[in-house]
Amino acid sequence: MAYKISNDCLACGTCQGECPTGAISEGDIYKIDPNVCIDCGTCADACPAGAISPAE
Repeated sequence: MAYKISNDCLACGTCQGECPTGAISEGDIYKIDPNVCIDCGTCADACPAGAISPAE
């Protein structure tokens, strides 16, 4: 199960720099590519806004 980024995203880039697989792309709200995400949770731990959670 990949992670997802909610509308609470601040677009600060912290998660992108922490992702070991490069699954996160920049934008108004950052996006996680579910085909690249390895479900490690590093991005969620790094997010200062708490905007990242497991996808359902």
